[in-house]
Order: sequence, then structure tokens, then C-alpha cells
Amino acid sequence: MAPMLAGLYFFLIGLCIGSFLNVCIFRLPAGRSIVHPPSACPTCGNPIRWYDNIPVFSWLLLRGRCRGCGSAISARYPIVELLTGLLALAVWLRFGWHIQTPIYFALTAALIVITFIDLDHRIIPDVISLPGIPIGFACSFLLPHLHWRDSLIGIVVGGGSLLVVAWGYRLLTGKEGMGGGDIKMLAMLGAFIGWQGVFFTIMASSFIGTTVGIALMIRMGKDMKLAVPFGPFLAIGALLYLFFGPRLIDWYLYGFLMP
Repeated sequence: MAPMLAGLYFFLIGLCIGSFLNVCIFRLPAGRSIVHPPSACPTCGNPIRWYDNIPVFSWLLLRGRCRGCGSAISARYPIVELLTGLLALAVWLRFGWHIQTPIYFALTAALIVITFIDLDHRIIPDVISLPGIPIGFACSFLLPHLHWRDSLIGIVVGGGSLLVVAWGYRLLTGKEGMGGGDIKMLAMLGAFIGWQGVFFTIMASSFIGTTVGIALMIRMGKDMKLAVPFGPFLAIGALLYLFFGPRLIDWYLYGFLMP
């Protein structure tokens, strides 16, 4: 298959999977089944016809409204679909025709669901993170650049490091600073990307999260009471490692630390 056609194939597959991820984002926090009943308009309850459920294009053709009742349909739906399609293409461009591609795309899809659920509800579903830990460890036996020992250490370091931070914050302030969902999520990431990826993810997510937090404080003032979830920043940090980690590490080590 020609590279351009292969890239288009992965992009289209990603769009379709993105449509399913929208279902997961909407239903998992409510404890509902993600396979039954079929998708329906959240306002009028009418089932969505197959030709109105084509990723991105149906939303554009319907101008973001339900065909039945005319109520607005959030732009979140095509955004998630397009994001999933682009990341599917990016994973293929990064790893090509290799076992790494389906494994890391599955991880990417899980991070998309976690990100949007955490943004909406301030929770990271255990139904994703907990099974992800043994699944990631099992995948380490298939991934050429991840030894099972690195995966196992990544699980311990990933979960343990944030657990220590959470305990320390609670001892110092008497308040809950970091939820258990973040701890389990980083343990899952450690299973897939190893302890090296965990350290990179912590540093990158902390830097990005701090930058965003400062920007929000400047914009909204000192009385800002907005709680910013950390899960999306962990997801961004992990994706940065997945796509650019070794190059960024070399750039930092040889560009700044070594003359």
C-alpha cells in the first residue's frame, strides 16, 4: 500500500474510532453501557441514523444540529473525531507497519477519553486506568524498545511517585491535592512507556500545567478558584514522550547541560 493511501486509511480509521470515543466520554462517567443502546440525540432521544453518524462530515452537513428536533450538537463531537484521526495518522507516521502502531494508538485513544472525561467531571475512570496497567505490562513483551523490567519499574515509579506527592501535600496542607485517578493513570502510563517515560511525563506535564495555571491566574486574577485537572497534562506529557521523547531528551542534555 502506497504511503499516502496508508496514511489516509489510518486517518479514516481514526475518525471512526473517534466517534466511538465520543460515546465512551459521554457514557462512562454515568456508568452506562458503551455498546447499548445505539447513539441518540441527547435532547429528543431519537436514534441517530447511520447517515447522520458519519464522523465530522455529518456534523458539518447538519450544521451542528439534530435532524429531528433541531437542537444544537456540541462541537466537541467532531473535535474528538478529528483529533483521533490526526493522532492515528501521527502514530502510523511515527511507527509505521509495526506492532507498536496498534498498541500505542490504543494508548492514545485511552488518553483522549481520559482527557475529556477529566475536563468535564474531574475524574479519571478506573475502568480505563486499572485494566490498562496489566495490559501495558503484557504489551511490553511485544514492544521492541521496552523491556518488561522497565515496564514493571514504570508501574511502581509511576504510581509511587504521585502517591508520595499526594501524601506530602496532604501532610503539609491538610487537603487533598492530587486524586487517586492521577496516580493510577501514571502507573498505567509507566506500564506502556517505562520508567524513563514516566520521568519525562512528570517533568513535561508539570511544566505545561504550571504554565497554564499561571496564565489562568494572570487572566482571571488572584481570586481564581478554578480547579485545573492534571490528567490532561499527564496525557500531553506522555504523547510528547511517545512522539518526541528521545530527541527532546538529547536536545536538553546536549544543548543545555553539556557544553
